[in-house]
Amino acid sequence: MKKLIVLAIAALGLYSCQQPAKIGFVDNSELVNEYQEKKDLETKMKTKIENFQKKNDSIGRAFQMEVQDAQIKAAKMSQKKQEELMGQLQKKQGMLQQQFQIEEKAISDESKSLNDSLLNTVKKFVEDYGKKNGYDYILGKNEYVGTVYYGKEQNDITKDVLELLNKEYAAKK
Repeated sequence: MKKLIVLAIAALGLYSCQQPAKIGFVDNSELVNEYQEKKDLETKMKTKIENFQKKNDSIGRAFQMEVQDAQIKAAKMSQKKQEELMGQLQKKQGMLQQQFQIEEKAISDESKSLNDSLLNTVKKFVEDYGKKNGYDYILGKNEYVGTVYYGKEQNDITKDVLELLNKEYAAKK
């Protein structure tokens, strides 16, 4: 009987000594916004958008000159020829607008795809970091919304994760 009581006390002692769950949190906004790959993608997309806008502006100016030239020529044409010329210009304008919209959508889709891929990379990295470092939970915090409204500074692993994430990215470059 004594052995049973001692065994029960020992089991209870071992159970009560069990370590609490290891929990950390990351500031999602800081983690993503300070990730070098995101900065590189922003620069790439900004350049792409600027080039798109320059091209569109150039084509737009050329089309405006064509319209002005057509208006001068139209003054010397019959009513029927003027209508034909204006119809051609309207058709060309519609085609240019459609082309601009297609290119704009392609840039938008590419940006969305790159951002989705980036977020998946960050999520996977945090998951792997948690597994390698023995975390039971890593929670996410945002500026206004999130699952963490308060956390002790010592449990904020954002800087550690960000440093390793950027090192991994730099090694891939």
